Amino acid sequence: MGTNGLIALLPDMAAFVLVVERGSFSAAARQLGMTPSALSRQVARLEAALGVRLLERTTRQLRLTEVGHATLQRCRSMLDAADEAVQLAQQQHAQPQGTVRVSMPKAFGRFVVAPLIPAFLAAYPQVNVELFISDRDVDPLSDGLDLTVRVGDNPPPGMAGRPLLPIRQLLCASPSYLAQHGLPDHPRDLAQHQCLYLAEHEGDKRWQLRRGSEQLTVAVSGRYATNHSELRLQGVLAHLGIAPLPQFTARAALDAGQIVTVLDDWEFTTAYRGMAWLLYPSNRHLPLKVRVLIDYLVACLGRRQQP
Repeated sequence: MGTNGLIALLPDMAAFVLVVERGSFSAAARQLGMTPSALSRQVARLEAALGVRLLERTTRQLRLTEVGHATLQRCRSMLDAADEAVQLAQQQHAQPQGTVRVSMPKAFGRFVVAPLIPAFLAAYPQVNVELFISDRDVDPLSDGLDLTVRVGDNPPPGMAGRPLLPIRQLLCASPSYLAQHGLPDHPRDLAQHQCLYLAEHEGDKRWQLRRGSEQLTVAVSGRYATNHSELRLQGVLAHLGIAPLPQFTARAALDAGQIVTVLDDWEFTTAYRGMAWLLYPSNRHLPLKVRVLIDYLVACLGRRQQP
């Protein structure tokens, strides 16, 4: 396909992206001020030019085909490049403005990021933040997100990111509980204690701990289990037993002396550990409103890691 043919398809590519992002032809058509049938013809024209089906249409929803997913990413990149060209043409000292949509795990959002947002909004009065907290894996593209936070060793394929905060799990209990039940000297002692576990899977009752090259699995039990770290913290504060807590969840209670750590020379191993990454698609231009939020969070949390 020559340059002239590609130029003719650019409006159809933009229409295709908007239909996917809005979830329906009707919603996208309302935004563009045109009829759904006219918009449907644009997408059909794009499919005919490419020789592939991009969308499976049903009466209730639209679903991207496999090639539709790949095409959407390229079309989105095209729009991002156009947005970048417009921004570069604007004044050099333009103020960041607009809305940034961010998703992250519940406890991380509650304890780490949410307390930082008021100061950011004060510093950037023309930027709005929509913060979504959810423990499910989200798709930044289909969910219309600018940034997401995930925990792992490295950013997942297709994503770029900035490291925010290392996530370490601590085993914690209240001084009152330990005064009554004793301090565990070895992971095997946990089997004799009340333990607060996640209860999502049967394997959650088998805690894995590591010290250097030594690794142990301990079967634990307890009368209270919950899959949310803030609720486990509340259970620890109520003297219900020993619980694994992310360091950021336990930090305030530890500083206040309300809880203490146990088995400090052992590492509690779980999938929710490693580095918390602030992620964005690697092929997407970052608007100024997004870049300033990234820089702000990295700066704030980088100071937290300093001794």
